Amino acid sequence: MTTTELVPLVEMRDIRVAFGGVHAVDGCTVDLYRGEVVGLVGGNGAGKSTLMRALSGAHPPDSGEIRIDGQPVSITNPRDAKTLAIETIYQTLALADNVDAPSNVFLGREVTTRLGSLDDSAMESATRTVMGRLNPNFTAFKTQVKSLSGGQRQAVAIARAVYFNAKILIMDEPTAALGPAETAQVRALIRQLKSEGIGIFLVSHDIHDVFDLADRISVMYHGQIVGTVNKDEVTIDQVLGMIILGKRPEEVTQKELAKLHG
Repeated sequence: MTTTELVPLVEMRDIRVAFGGVHAVDGCTVDLYRGEVVGLVGGNGAGKSTLMRALSGAHPPDSGEIRIDGQPVSITNPRDAKTLAIETIYQTLALADNVDAPSNVFLGREVTTRLGSLDDSAMESATRTVMGRLNPNFTAFKTQVKSLSGGQRQAVAIARAVYFNAKILIMDEPTAALGPAETAQVRALIRQLKSEGIGIFLVSHDIHDVFDLADRISVMYHGQIVGTVNKDEVTIDQVLGMIILGKRPEEVTQKELAKLHG
């Protein structure tokens, strides 16, 4: 490993977020490297989304430190995050249903001609280029996004993020409500992004997705990080034990593991 590879792309250190008197995120530390997928898992209310909102600028942390490429940064709103090449792809995708893929990729950042009109051909050409990299089978460039399949819609949302040079992607439940074929499409997209050196935080309830895609898995329980494990060194049962019991694999007894299946 070179020295630059030893510096995490993202470090979140001792992050705390409270709502009222409740610590939704209570002293969490996680990191992410280039070309890596870190699965962020935990039960409902464990704090996964709140922790990622601190990174995306949607809800700045009350305390703690965020470093990008080893440098401390201040992320107080989503614009700060975008400036740092952090993009979030929410489960809802935030797409404009009544326009086509190129219009969505350039939504809010439209390309215009010298005369000030929209340069539709330039936007379509750029979208075809980025989509050719992500999903060469995509051909519905002139179709309203509401008519696309769930997998195609994910591809449009991802294309929008990577066209504007995202280095860090937060993906919130990217395969929720997708069928098997579309899930396979989205998994292929994630592998492609990883191969390009993009770092991905994958927030998911689907433990099989996480095991299929993640290099490491960070487990949250009641606002805290139970632990971060290498996917290849744990079983699904051990990760379920972390999620349900809030214990590291070495702390869980065989009896407790057996009860998970009870």
